[in-house]
Amino acid sequence: MRSPDADITGLIRAWREDEPGALDRLMEAAYPSLKDIAIQRLRNERAGHTLQCTALVNEACLRLIRHPNGREWRDRTHFFAFAARVMRGILVDYGRARRTAKRDTGQLRVALYSKSGEGAMDADVVDLNDALDDLEKLDAGQSRIVELRYFGGLSIEEAAEALHLSPSTVKRDWLLAKTWLRRRLLEGRAAIDQ
Repeated sequence: MRSPDADITGLIRAWREDEPGALDRLMEAAYPSLKDIAIQRLRNERAGHTLQCTALVNEACLRLIRHPNGREWRDRTHFFAFAARVMRGILVDYGRARRTAKRDTGQLRVALYSKSGEGAMDADVVDLNDALDDLEKLDAGQSRIVELRYFGGLSIEEAAEALHLSPSTVKRDWLLAKTWLRRRLLEGRAAIDQ
């Protein structure tokens, strides 16, 4: 994630204090980082997809602006944690719409876990969302870590700050969650193949 040119935490405070133009400046400052996150999420999407990076970021910005609890953002990390949840929702909505329209063809697929591609696994975003919902029932903290790291692009340290945990706890739970999700997604895939 790029370092923002402007102090996002300061812009959040200015917006909360009703400073004129603060929300516009906040979205402008956050846009490059949101775009970096969207690029990572859409990088391995199937050829010919219709969801574009700019559309994903613009929709995320609109939802962030319109959210009634937006003024509750405390700082940059809290903002991007919230943005992670918003982007997850957009991607899942898109994946469900594509699934319905194409009857399980042309789904939005995502590559999990590795920017380098090492150990990556291809998964349907709706299946990933369902698996994350199941993980949340077992361990809400691990599910939130995946959301922050995968959908929000937060580092181990940023996720730890957002969740008020130590980086070592987040790193351990991130590895456990990835293992659990991989197993759950592979089991789901095996059931479909039978």
